[in-house]
Amino acid sequence: MNWQDEIESAAQRIRPFLRKTPTLRAEGFGLSYPVELKLEQVQHTGSFKARGAFNTLLSSDVPKAGVVAASGGNHGAAVGFAASRLGHPARIFVPEMAGPAKIALIQRTGAELTVVPGAYSNALDAARDHEDRTGAMQIHAYDAPATVAGQGTVMREWEKQGLEADTVLIAVGGGGLIAGALAWLGDRRKVVAVEPDTACTLHAALKADTPVDVEVSGIAANALGARRIGQICFDLSRHGVQSVLVNDTAIAQAQQALWHETRQLVEPAGATALAALMSGSYRPKPGERVAVLICGGNLAPDPVA
Repeated sequence: MNWQDEIESAAQRIRPFLRKTPTLRAEGFGLSYPVELKLEQVQHTGSFKARGAFNTLLSSDVPKAGVVAASGGNHGAAVGFAASRLGHPARIFVPEMAGPAKIALIQRTGAELTVVPGAYSNALDAARDHEDRTGAMQIHAYDAPATVAGQGTVMREWEKQGLEADTVLIAVGGGGLIAGALAWLGDRRKVVAVEPDTACTLHAALKADTPVDVEVSGIAANALGARRIGQICFDLSRHGVQSVLVNDTAIAQAQQALWHETRQLVEPAGATALAALMSGSYRPKPGERVAVLICGGNLAPDPVA
């Protein structure tokens, strides 16, 4: 697959429906060097996920039964939003751990919502059952070419906005976002994968040299809580991606720092990549220019509810 062409096509396809999200050069965070930020939490529905959802719907023949998705919250909101804008029915399955704020966000899109006991994997099983029974089109949260190409438009957009960094740090759940970044960048920049130490699907897969199931928990699990890394992400990550882990305390501190120093309200997943710099899990070399992708802003509870 020519990922560059796929991402370029995705960018043209989804442009009328997406926001160009801002960038910010920030100092502080207890660091001795500046950091470039991409504020993707201000995208529609509060995360980058709308890019993959729109690209999938706009490049597919959607059946009369509509679309179905399993989600920890952000993907479901994006699919519901995109389906509503394009006139398709949507059914979203989320685990209880998604939490009331993300459940309410999905409900506001107009999608039909089913809350499933258990974790993301349980919601995915329910979504697959719905797909089999109704003929609805499944929109995978991270491990599908159209999803990855849509997410890759983040990095394409960032480069066109003048990204200077040598190294980009990206939080990883199922791997759609970092897969898109790797697919677009090739070897032009270093990419560092950052995961919670209690939800480390890519780290475990790289160690085992194959995707494996992991137990997931922690404050970012409702966004970074996939139990197994996507195959597309794994294949793109096997050569040259550095994987680092951060704990919940570091994530919470980065989340607080983003508010205190830049007035950016983000969810724990959105602060995870910055946590790697603040905690020292990733230490840039002297003169190395670094950037952090802020991926989501759907806080729980809703801070203005």
